[in-house]
Amino acid sequence: MSVDISRGGLLVALAIFGVIIYEMRTVLDFVGVELPIIPYMGAVFALAGLSIWYITLKGGWRTEPEPDEPA
Repeated sequence: MSVDISRGGLLVALAIFGVIIYEMRTVLDFVGVELPIIPYMGAVFALAGLSIWYITLKGGWRTEPEPDEPA
């Protein structure tokens, strides 16, 4: 079974998720709840690693088949 996701799609999804979480951290910092950046960075890298591991476990990346051209 292959996971129907491309590497670019995964990277874009992780980037969007990371930006949303970072902005939530910024808003909390604005209202007075200070959160350190190191655990945030660790969580983002852990999420990326788990996502890649899961996709590899389920059969790898989606690849586009090469079209057969008549001779």
